[in-house]
Amino acid sequence: MFENLFRLDRKVAIVTGAGNGLGRAFSLGLAAHGATVICADRNLEGADETASLAKQSRGVAEALHVDVADESSVDTMWNKIAAEYGRIDILINNAGIATKTARTHEFSLEDWDQLMAINLRGVFLVTRRALALMLPGPGSIINIASIAALRGYWSGFPSLAVNYSTSKAGVIGFTRQVAAEYAKEKIRVNAIAPGWHGGTALGAARRASVTPDEIAAFEEAIHRRIPMGHRGTPDDLVGLVVYLASDASHYVTGQVIAHDGGWDAIVA
Repeated sequence: MFENLFRLDRKVAIVTGAGNGLGRAFSLGLAAHGATVICADRNLEGADETASLAKQSRGVAEALHVDVADESSVDTMWNKIAAEYGRIDILINNAGIATKTARTHEFSLEDWDQLMAINLRGVFLVTRRALALMLPGPGSIINIASIAALRGYWSGFPSLAVNYSTSKAGVIGFTRQVAAEYAKEKIRVNAIAPGWHGGTALGAARRASVTPDEIAAFEEAIHRRIPMGHRGTPDDLVGLVVYLASDASHYVTGQVIAHDGGWDAIVA
């Protein structure tokens, strides 16, 4: 009765930001559970590599270029998907960036606008076209938010930035509104709020903007603050993504699920 609860056979899925890190892990996990996966990224070489890795494990995958902040690029991608598949069953809005870390009064408007264009506007542009192709339903949309949207954090030097936290809070509001609008069509919309996960492009971007001493102090601070005592990895998130993509979560929508080693469970 329950043996195929998490299977995604005959489902068509798309993962944005699939060229590395979390997006690559999500793509491989969905393919391993039977989905046909479209690996979308503005770095087409990275997306191609992800698709190749899925195929090596006998998955079905292809790569497509997309710049989620560019409406014409998003439209081109969806036109190709509509022509080839005629539908989409699963959308993972994972594409996102982190600009330099700085205190709010030191932030430039350019850094604010650049990040918002990808992290929030991009989610809207991609989802708008996905919904048109998913209707009349069913479908599953999973938006990658962050624990930065749930709690502020200041360790004494810039580690999280106001543009990133604000963009991810916007993703949560977007998730809940779209979930409410499309629940009757059985299009489920949920968000995952990852904590401090290593092996991501975002982590590399943050590290590039601070000194080695700041990195060491930051790592010590967050390991002390996480109840489980260590960072997560991209692979740790795959089970939750598969659950939300599959029929196992058919009665779950409008939720924000923290995946953070207990970070959000304590007040510090």
